[in-house]
Amino acid sequence: MTRVLVVDDDPAIVRALVLNLKARSYEVDSAHDGAGALRSAAARHPDVVVLDLGLPDMDGVEVIRGLRGWSRVPILVLSARHASGEKVQALDAGADDYVTKPFGMDELLARLRAAVRRAEPAGDGGDAVVETDGFTVDLAAKKVNRGGKDVRLTPTEWHLLEVLVRAGGRLVAQRQLLREVWGPSYGTETNYLRVYMAQLRRKLEADPSRPRHLITEPGMGYRFEK
Repeated sequence: MTRVLVVDDDPAIVRALVLNLKARSYEVDSAHDGAGALRSAAARHPDVVVLDLGLPDMDGVEVIRGLRGWSRVPILVLSARHASGEKVQALDAGADDYVTKPFGMDELLARLRAAVRRAEPAGDGGDAVVETDGFTVDLAAKKVNRGGKDVRLTPTEWHLLEVLVRAGGRLVAQRQLLREVWGPSYGTETNYLRVYMAQLRRKLEADPSRPRHLITEPGMGYRFEK
């Protein structure tokens, strides 16, 4: 059973989410501030976190950074902040998706299911291991190794890398990447791709400013090259 941690200081929103999630057979924990969220995540190990950014004790972005210090749990931001810069800041900190308030429950639940799917094993058996001169990608184990050490990727970072690696050097269009990684309702949020590609390059490329493996084709898309 999937365990969800709901973090919001609005009791009405927490109550609505808890009722709807439990009705769909999710296990649900809740927290009303950032400190409580971090404690609950450490103790209960949720499968996905739904996080408001406007918390009473700390900004939600700090909670994301705190979680990302030790966990790859999918983080779905639920916030009244609409500005593109604030969305990018949350994604850059390690969030996997962003839903603005007011929100439709059906859309939120669909986004939550997609976040959980991205974090699950691929389930296709295979033992494909792709090696470059700087790092190794194990598609079956969902691991990346660089310099003898595992590289910690968020579920969304992994999914993006996996799509590119499986394309085998072929160009993957921006719209296709967005829809495969974030879902069919996406297609124009190219800032998501810029943020996540920058994060992958920082983690994997020897010189992120001059990438050898994660290549941008301006105005078109991205490709992975060995």
